[in-house]
Amino acid sequence: MIGQLRKRDFFIIAEQLGLIMIGIGVVTLIPLLVALIYNEGNYISFIIPSGMSILLGFTLRKIFEGKSGRIALKHGMIIASIAWLWAALIGSLILMQAANISFLNAYFESMSAWTGSGLSIFSDVEILSKSVLFLRSIEQWIGGLGVVIVVIGILIRPGTAAARLYKSEAREEKIKPSILGTVKAIWWIYLFYTALGIILYVFAGMPLFDAVNNTFTNLATGGMSIKNDNIGAYHSNVIYLITIFLMFVGGTSFLIHFYALKGKFRNVITDIQFQAALILIAIFSLILIINTTFIPIEAVFNVVSALSCTGSSISPLNTMIAWPDYAKLILIVCMVIGMAAGSTTGALKLIRIITILKGIYWDIVKVLAPEGSVLPKRIAGKQVTDVEIKEAGSYTFIYLLFIFISWLVFVQYDYDALNSLYEICSAQGNVGLSMGITSSTMPQIPQIFLIFNMWIGRLEIIPVLVLLRASIGAFKRF
Repeated sequence: MIGQLRKRDFFIIAEQLGLIMIGIGVVTLIPLLVALIYNEGNYISFIIPSGMSILLGFTLRKIFEGKSGRIALKHGMIIASIAWLWAALIGSLILMQAANISFLNAYFESMSAWTGSGLSIFSDVEILSKSVLFLRSIEQWIGGLGVVIVVIGILIRPGTAAARLYKSEAREEKIKPSILGTVKAIWWIYLFYTALGIILYVFAGMPLFDAVNNTFTNLATGGMSIKNDNIGAYHSNVIYLITIFLMFVGGTSFLIHFYALKGKFRNVITDIQFQAALILIAIFSLILIINTTFIPIEAVFNVVSALSCTGSSISPLNTMIAWPDYAKLILIVCMVIGMAAGSTTGALKLIRIITILKGIYWDIVKVLAPEGSVLPKRIAGKQVTDVEIKEAGSYTFIYLLFIFISWLVFVQYDYDALNSLYEICSAQGNVGLSMGITSSTMPQIPQIFLIFNMWIGRLEIIPVLVLLRASIGAFKRF
């Protein structure tokens, strides 16, 4: 029956999920090394949840290995959707023990870290242990690439499964002929910029631990800081500039980085998303400088932070809350647009916005053109179909619809309309800039909605809708 899963489908999903659970368990064990180095003593907090994920993963692999069939796109989408929920769960179990917080607060924090959203329920992060701070940072770093992408690169065998899982995380670009080759190339590019970021921060005078964490979070466009005042805590224009560079790098397509590292600079300069990002940064920064009290570096930093969906800041929270509505609206627009598809950024992505605007332009030209004339539809020399234009428009509508629904909930809870819209756009765009609404004491319903916004924003909604439809079908059946 349409919309329902058969027994074999569950076997396929369970087997691949087992692999991802093993990967998640390994990642969440890594901060144990930091706990050992600093003799923090909270080892069980990491060992039990991580061990549970690894053990369950191995069990699923053992039970369903050889019983499943060929993985399809629907399986990949369901696997990706559940994988992010599971990753957030394991992270939350660690945080509950290591930071002594409630399950909902821990799940919020963990989902925010894994999805690269960067919103935090902690009002004082500097009291957290170094292992917890590193856990949040490495979750953002891994989450920037994508939980499933990491597993493909490290654990999965070449073949069809890799392609289906790769596409399930809303990725289409291919750097190499094979998906596995593409993922490995992305990994090398990511590691190169990670090493570069750490070196630059250290040379700028940042302590090594801070340099590692800040590189992880800013390159991954996560922005969750180890300081209460975020990057502003360092009071250094050099560090601000390095952060701008890392945020921009994180928001740029891996394909463009591949061209740049290969010396193909013409391909970089002529890329339409790269051009659009530079133009938008220049325009929005200039608007803020002219119409607000922002100084140039502050304007550029905040625009790049919002557009790249990083969420790092150099201004204290009370200063940001007091920003004029005009500045908040500009940054909301940036948080909704996002940067390049095929990068670590969130939000709608530039290529969708370009496709929609071009589609509107072509519709106008079609009306004015002589009857029967054929209108070529190309973006940056590539043929664009009506289906692609429709998909871009449909996704944008669904994206804005979910923002509107969450916005209604927040306004119902008497939150300021503009500030709540800012917070929701930040959550669903996986940004992390906040107007102070996110906290450990916020009502549970708005907090759950923000968790949902972060989840669907990271997966680009469709995989989540596929999971929900399949779950309804399974519930009706059983």
